[in-house]
Amino acid sequence: MRVVIQRVLSANVTVNQNIVGQIKNGLLVLVGFEEKDSTMDYEWMSKKIINLRIFGDENGVMNLNCQQVNGDILLVSQFTLYASTQKGNRPSYIRASKPDIANEQYQFFHKTLSLEFGKEIPAGIFGADMKVSLINDGPVTLNFIGLWLVFPQIMFFLEQFIFYTLSF
Repeated sequence: MRVVIQRVLSANVTVNQNIVGQIKNGLLVLVGFEEKDSTMDYEWMSKKIINLRIFGDENGVMNLNCQQVNGDILLVSQFTLYASTQKGNRPSYIRASKPDIANEQYQFFHKTLSLEFGKEIPAGIFGADMKVSLINDGPVTLNFIGLWLVFPQIMFFLEQFIFYTLSF
């Protein structure tokens, strides 16, 4: 799972010239998936996004999260976050989840993020040709990767432990 977060003054996503999601102050979240991503990734990333302290407090220090400034979140799927550009001039997306799997992952992550945030989060339409507009604030742009990429050995052993524990 890969996520790019942008602090925005406003953002919207349009499909066929119709706005399908928009926010004022808050976070624009672009997300891409790979088949290894799991419920643990979605929950961890949701908590990370919501608790991320990148909004200024009364002293101008980035010390507040999105909820503390009454901000919103706009979620947009973006498989191109998994582009491999090491060879040649045409990006490869071999590590990105296949569309049918990625759609399920996107819908599940959207639901998880909305539940964690405490309200429905506006979102783009998976697989659609989307136009995203934003006014970046700062600019503040951050990249995050899922647990499999951060802690691959730990996640492997945890997965094995859970598998064997449930097998008995």
